Amino acid sequence: MKARPKKKLDLVALADWSAPLIERVVELGLEVKAHPDCYRDAMARRTLIMIFEKPSLRTRVSFETGATQLGGHAIYYDMSTSPLAAGKESIADMAATLSRYVDVIMARLFEHAAIVELARRATAPVINGLTNHAHPTQALADLMTIREKKGGWKGRKLAYLGDSRNNMTHSLLSGCARVGMHMTVGCPSRAEFRPDPAVLRQAERLAARSGAKIAVTDDPAAAVKGADVVYTDSWMSYHIPAEQREARLKALAPYQVNAALMRRAKRDAIFMNCLPAQRGVEQTAEVIDGPQSVVFDQAENRLHVHKAILLTVLDLV
Repeated sequence: MKARPKKKLDLVALADWSAPLIERVVELGLEVKAHPDCYRDAMARRTLIMIFEKPSLRTRVSFETGATQLGGHAIYYDMSTSPLAAGKESIADMAATLSRYVDVIMARLFEHAAIVELARRATAPVINGLTNHAHPTQALADLMTIREKKGGWKGRKLAYLGDSRNNMTHSLLSGCARVGMHMTVGCPSRAEFRPDPAVLRQAERLAARSGAKIAVTDDPAAAVKGADVVYTDSWMSYHIPAEQREARLKALAPYQVNAALMRRAKRDAIFMNCLPAQRGVEQTAEVIDGPQSVVFDQAENRLHVHKAILLTVLDLV
């Protein structure tokens, strides 16, 4: 096992990373995507453990494939079978133990406080693969996709439509604010659909330094006006009870991304959704399967940016 860097680098929330670090990881992701063979042994004899409390398709497959393609080894660990889930072990003990075995820890958990504690206690670097509060690895893949498709972030505008009190909205707010990209959130005015006020205040402070503009509106047409990127996500996240579906879909219906709404964005705007997606719900099939959609390029970029994250936190580049 390689000696760890003197200062451990975790990815818990994107607001914790500086703009230069975000840009460096995105550029590395583009480099790895363009020249994968140059990095095929970079993670040789190093092990990633992937802890899953919350189910996943893209997160598991992209991290496991990424580690393998870098010459490393990935272990899948189901939290439902762990002593921690049974209340027989603490996060502190688990973090200390895993840090003796593996080189890097990725965890996809429900509670954000758990990933914070895991990162605080582990001596191995910790990557947040998703919590109820933040999804920084997805936001980095999104920023990579926008850089790839639009050439840069400064002065560009991302419009996020729909349920906005979720991890994706929070991480995109932090990421856009850090790199100087404007972001407008279009959502119902009720608190249950709006971004966490603390996250919004933090994004506004970061935006004041980068020159970005952050706004929230209940007018979907105003939100997408002049947008370079139109983004939406599931209206029924894992933690939302099924019995709320009908009421939520009714409240969020005006924020469905359809062809008429896309026409209010720039003519060359791209459509993004981090998936999974339901056609006819948060977006129409015409949009997600249309020429402006980049959702599968976005999904592919999870693989490349995850490689870049691993290389960076392991201090291999």
